[in-house]
Amino acid sequence: MSEHQWGRVDADGTVWVRTADGERAVGQYPGASEEEALAYFARKYDDLAAQINLLEQRIRAGQVSPSDAESTAQRLEQAVREANAVGDLDALLGRLQAVAPLAAERRAQAQQQRQAAREQALTLRTQLVEEAEGLADGDPERIPWKASGDRLRELFDDWRRLQREARLDKHTEDDLWRRFSHARTTFDRKRRHYFGALDEQRAQSRQVKEQIVAEAEGLASSTDWGSTATAFRELMARWKAAGRASRRDDDALWARFRAAQDAFFGARQAAATQTDSEFRENLARKEALLAEAEALLPVRDSAAARAALREVQERWEAVGKVPRGDVSRMENRLRRVETAVREAESERWRRSNPEARARAEDVVRQLEEAIVGLRRDLDRARSRGDERRIRDTEQALQARTEWLEQARQALSDFTS
Repeated sequence: MSEHQWGRVDADGTVWVRTADGERAVGQYPGASEEEALAYFARKYDDLAAQINLLEQRIRAGQVSPSDAESTAQRLEQAVREANAVGDLDALLGRLQAVAPLAAERRAQAQQQRQAAREQALTLRTQLVEEAEGLADGDPERIPWKASGDRLRELFDDWRRLQREARLDKHTEDDLWRRFSHARTTFDRKRRHYFGALDEQRAQSRQVKEQIVAEAEGLASSTDWGSTATAFRELMARWKAAGRASRRDDDALWARFRAAQDAFFGARQAAATQTDSEFRENLARKEALLAEAEALLPVRDSAAARAALREVQERWEAVGKVPRGDVSRMENRLRRVETAVREAESERWRRSNPEARARAEDVVRQLEEAIVGLRRDLDRARSRGDERRIRDTEQALQARTEWLEQARQALSDFTS
């Protein structure tokens, strides 16, 4: 709709708006065209419409409380009734009157949500209590005390959080708290009894570990690397099976056990370092042998290459081991040379194979004979003027000629 439907401008610049109650002046805009004056006051109408749009959107999105929505609607209704604007003000009033039922609907929804929240809070609080009771009712020999104790503390934190978020009626609240508190008390009593019995077991564990440490210290200076390493692994398995002593005893005994281990494995590492030094020298020698082997590529004389490679392989085996990280790389490089020499020998055998050469010669002979016959057929077809026969024979002759060239090339690959 044009702004002219909702207002007009007098000759003196007074702007009027039309409503269901009649016309009323909304202001003056002298010295401008009628369109400019109406557009100015239409923008004021657009501002009001935008505020109403925003209110409607916030109500539908649940971003404003019903009471705030109602007060805002009342304020906007008053602003529309007194607005110095040009537009369908009655339509804006109608939209604002529709806000009240919408706000009431949102209020009902909010009440439903609060009820649902209370029901959910009861469900969550009950689940929390039942989980705490399940932790307290466990078999003391199977309860993971640390994890269960941590979980009970988390449940207590969850209880306080849920209590802040939603309050239940006093009777329900007191009953659930009594059950939760009883579960925590039961768990703590079982834990104290369990760890009291554990102290006796720890004393026995200390005696077992003292024996293990004595054996470990006796092995610390051994140079029988393999069997002693196995013995230390067995001692470690016994250590783990012995259970825990008190923290102070466990730490002291472990420090002695670890010192004996470090002494043995440090000596073994020093010996291994010496061996690695020898392996690195072997690596340099094998690098030189690889250079000799790779110089045979590309293979021109397969027999000579095979003899030279065999001599390199013999020296290769005599050199000995290289560092473990270089084994695969070195073996792969030598294997590439061996493969190339083997393939060269296979190619030499294929080129000198008399049966294959005879087959290649036979193919050449057959194609040559076929070409001679096709040329005779072509001459006869031309003499008769048989265009179809000429075309078919020329195509066949061209194909046989190309095959013959390929066959002769294949035959030339064979050594005499």
